[in-house]
Amino acid sequence: MRTEQLEYIAAVTRLGSLRRAAEELHLSQPALSETVRNLERELGVDLLERKRSGATMSAEGRELLPHIVNVLDAVDRLRSAAGEQHRISRMVRVGTVNAATVPLLIPIVREFRAAHPLTQVEVVAAQQTEIHRALSEGGFDLGLVNQLDGDDVPAGFACTELLRGRPVVCVRPDSPLASLTSVTVDDLLAQPVIAMRTGYVMHRYVHRLLHGRSPSFSYSTDGAEMGKLMVAEGLGVTVLPDFSIIGDPLERQGTITYRPIAEDTTRVLLMLQRRRAESVPQAAQDLYEVFVRRAREWGGASP
Repeated sequence: MRTEQLEYIAAVTRLGSLRRAAEELHLSQPALSETVRNLERELGVDLLERKRSGATMSAEGRELLPHIVNVLDAVDRLRSAAGEQHRISRMVRVGTVNAATVPLLIPIVREFRAAHPLTQVEVVAAQQTEIHRALSEGGFDLGLVNQLDGDDVPAGFACTELLRGRPVVCVRPDSPLASLTSVTVDDLLAQPVIAMRTGYVMHRYVHRLLHGRSPSFSYSTDGAEMGKLMVAEGLGVTVLPDFSIIGDPLERQGTITYRPIAEDTTRVLLMLQRRRAESVPQAAQDLYEVFVRRAREWGGASP
């Protein structure tokens, strides 16, 4: 059982409709409905009565509603206490999927550190699901995640688009692909491919791009930074958002470069996320504002 499931039930009850709740939570209606059904199966109770006119709380659901509200209130108190601890410890914790760690995150942390010399910034590499869980539980103040244009935004988070880029093929300058103006799927399949592990957005994107076809040889790694290092060492090529490569030290040194993917219009978004809360530690708010301003100055990696 997850707290967001209870939050979804509360939203459906308040709004009286799965459709309206899905719109407010920025979820697709089928995704919301399936989440609620999973909770119902776990509890063994039909919490909602689903009618053509909308969804309302069942009699069993009304009996459980006070308990749901109590759990959500307790979670809010826990989050507030965790936020207060962060104020006392003078630490800001940032979870990141690595995709723009070097080009964007490092200059931001350097600027923030100059203005907040007594505040420690802890950067933790994690997968997107882990970041969302830690944000919900108060373990992270901010989260940097990738998503493909059109992906659902998780409920309960304030999300700000920092960068909008496109998937590209990261190669060494001496790779045969570097001589091309763009890389086709057939070109990519002819090379050893360094893929991101399951759970990363770029893993999902590459699987969709290749339509089930397999490259000549493939590696699997955990995160963009290791992928770029493996490319620099000549082990193969990888597919990453262009904003993960532009400005990277390896790219500035001429060790890696990139080429667009032919006939592909996919957009990858780098999102800054934080939990919606009435009370936000000032240091976390300040770091959030540095992220937003720096990203605007950057202007994004691609039009």
